[in-house]
Amino acid sequence: MRRVRPGTAASRGGAGSRAAGDERALTSVAAGDRCPGGEPGDLPRLWHVTLSVSGERAPVAEVRRALEQLAHDHPFLLTSRYADDHAEIRYWEEARDLHDAAAVALRLWGEHRQTAGLPPWEIVGLEVIDRPTYHQRVAAGYGPALATPVGVHPF
Repeated sequence: MRRVRPGTAASRGGAGSRAAGDERALTSVAAGDRCPGGEPGDLPRLWHVTLSVSGERAPVAEVRRALEQLAHDHPFLLTSRYADDHAEIRYWEEARDLHDAAAVALRLWGEHRQTAGLPPWEIVGLEVIDRPTYHQRVAAGYGPALATPVGVHPF
């Protein structure tokens, strides 16, 4: 990350590349230094994660058993929905920032493919949102249905 002190000119192309009359100085803060509201960025926060995977068809009973094993191994998993060629996993992750939560989510499927017997599917979607955004969506009717039961269920 490139940091620029307040009051200094910053450009990649040298002094002549700045537009005439543009006297704004660029400043930056390293990711995670501060959270919105001024809280220290090293305090963990809750992130709602939705991981979507898909691939070649697999027997539905095997997909269900694998997702149940994953949920048993990692009880933080809230809800898994599945079909014979795709699945969706939703859970809460505690992490310092979105980057950390996303990194953990992107490793989840691959790291547990062998131990849980998960199908050799690829990750095709990832959504990571903070807790206030999740609750805003639910209140506005855009989040997951509140009656969605915890556990492993077919689509």
